Amino acid sequence: MNTISIDENRLSDISRFAETHERDIVRDIARLVRIPSVEGPAEPDAPFGIESKRALDCALQIAAELGLGTVNCENKIAYASVGEDRGQGYLATITHVDVVPAGDGWSEDPFTLREREGFLIGRGVMDDKGPSVLCLYALKYLKDSGIPLRYPVRALLGSNEETGMGDLEHYIANYPAPLFCFSPDADFPLIHGEKGIYHGRLISRHTPINVLEMTGGVAPNAVPAKASALVRAETLHSTDAVSAEPAEPGLWRLSAVGISGHASMPEGTVNAIGRIVDYVLENNIPAAEELPYFRFLQKLHAATDGSGLGLQSADDCFTPLTAVGGKISTEDGVFTQTIDCRYGISTSGERITALLREAAGDAAEILVDADNVPFYLTLDNPAIQACIESYNLITGENARPFTIGGGTYARHFPNAAAFGPEHPERPAPDFAGPIHGIDEAARLSDFIEALKIYIVALLRLEELDF
Repeated sequence: MNTISIDENRLSDISRFAETHERDIVRDIARLVRIPSVEGPAEPDAPFGIESKRALDCALQIAAELGLGTVNCENKIAYASVGEDRGQGYLATITHVDVVPAGDGWSEDPFTLREREGFLIGRGVMDDKGPSVLCLYALKYLKDSGIPLRYPVRALLGSNEETGMGDLEHYIANYPAPLFCFSPDADFPLIHGEKGIYHGRLISRHTPINVLEMTGGVAPNAVPAKASALVRAETLHSTDAVSAEPAEPGLWRLSAVGISGHASMPEGTVNAIGRIVDYVLENNIPAAEELPYFRFLQKLHAATDGSGLGLQSADDCFTPLTAVGGKISTEDGVFTQTIDCRYGISTSGERITALLREAAGDAAEILVDADNVPFYLTLDNPAIQACIESYNLITGENARPFTIGGGTYARHFPNAAAFGPEHPERPAPDFAGPIHGIDEAARLSDFIEALKIYIVALLRLEELDF
């Protein structure tokens, strides 16, 4: 096959395509954002809920309108495609159209896309509906350009990334894996390693006496922005961190507001559950039987590096461990606090469990829901080189790949990486919120730049021998 020339003419053509379709891209992102695709109860033909299926159908409709082939994989995952499948294997991108719950505090409707000062705002605009649309348009460029493709390309579209990745499990079990896959669901320039992901539950062993109930958080992998508790007390007073309001004689409703964010990047966040826990302990609310559990929770919320519970660890490949209590609930007389740990190669899920049980003693039962070990691709992988060179070509930078604490689809494939489109190093105004946070936002010009990068990367990947 002839080498695909990525010269000035080709780059100009790619830029012209991306900029010409800017408003079409915004329109199609708005169509997806409009759907509140949080996982719901399984129904016939909607294994992850009606709204997730609606979003998957909408993405396939957009793909069909762009002239791409479409395949629905049993309503769990789907893909758009370009190029002839001759049994030679395929390249892929993978994104998702499901989202975490919006939560409270948005300045406007989270499911109506807004534009402000060059930013798009709406739940899922960055994670991961905007990138899903970018991948579809990258395939449209490959189709419209008429370039002969050595490998067909699929834009995989998941619908269960946020709450279990059952979509990807289904795909891997029933469809051949791509030769190489990149996932636009993280930061640029390129991620070649992801920390281990540990999810567990800390379940109280005592019967509620003075702390009757606690609720807080919207997802285990998000720092909670709101929390509340119902407690017994004679008299309580509000503080800067916690509001105390009488509920009925002898009972008080406590409320706290924090700063939300993704559990893998807790810097700058404030955990609302931790604020409630500190308040009840400072005001001597728990009975003697309740104290050990709430002191245990206080150690969890004391530091996001896990040092309060002795979990801290670090190594040369990854940033230090993070530990976040994301969601707390009360049911059948027990409290259940989730814990999300992102860890490197210097520790393990088994060690985290052992340290949690040691710290909890008789106060809590520790249940492990998931433990995905770290993964790491070497920098000399040709596909990694093709992607980072594409990024540097478009941006004019000399960036290098790095590792993260987040978990993307990439870790589930034998040869894959996470590849933008976020730029946390680029300053953003206060009104532009983070992924999983209030007023989630994305800079439109970054999206257009990312589309150019993805097109060049796919062309470079077409030249490789897999």
